[in-house]
Amino acid sequence: MIQEAAAERGEEGVYRGTKEVKSIIKLQGVGKTYWRGKERLEVLTGLDLTVPEGSFEALMGPSGSGKSTLLNLIAGLDRPTKGTVHVAGAELNAMSDAALARWRSQTIGFVFQTYNLMPVLTALQNVELPLLLTKLPAAERRKRAQTALRIVGLEDRMNHYPRQLSGGQEQRVTIARAFVADPKVIVADEPTGDLDRDSARDILNLLEKLNKEFGKTIMMVTHDPAAAERASHLRHLDKGALT
Repeated sequence: MIQEAAAERGEEGVYRGTKEVKSIIKLQGVGKTYWRGKERLEVLTGLDLTVPEGSFEALMGPSGSGKSTLLNLIAGLDRPTKGTVHVAGAELNAMSDAALARWRSQTIGFVFQTYNLMPVLTALQNVELPLLLTKLPAAERRKRAQTALRIVGLEDRMNHYPRQLSGGQEQRVTIARAFVADPKVIVADEPTGDLDRDSARDILNLLEKLNKEFGKTIMMVTHDPAAAERASHLRHLDKGALT
């Protein structure tokens, strides 16, 4: 079975009603600047964000507003130009590239619009990939991958290759791969963008299940208002600032 989340971490809490809830993501004064030749592109400006543990957050905003950049900072795929990023008790700014890679493999699960599955591997082998970075024996890795695929309803497709699956099924494999290593946070960038209405609904149902039944914190970028309605919190990003 997918393991229970580790002990709560983080210095500060936020209040939900009268109950104090730990914050799992905290960004303070975050800015991100890119350069295109001599042109300075300020993507995020002085951004503050606190996300309670166990929240399902949707990020919306126009193209170029910085949504994917913000997601990449939270996931440790990029570093801020200024400000601090704390996720799951770790200050990402202070970590070396090697330490950040180890932290990312243990803490973050990824779901993208493009499925990024290895075409030469079966669904089971694709889901098992993140576990190859652990010290788990092969039998335990296989057992966990099988469990993850059962949770997403693909127990009868474990030995199928991506080319033998529909788009919705491929995205389910991606979701199984995202949580098989029991991450604390799942980041999803337009997870329903390439799917038809029924498949999109199934994927959102799965994300809700991971949030409500398994306690995973989910950060989802979407352009789809119907997808955003599934989240417990909706945030709008415009011109690099939360509105």
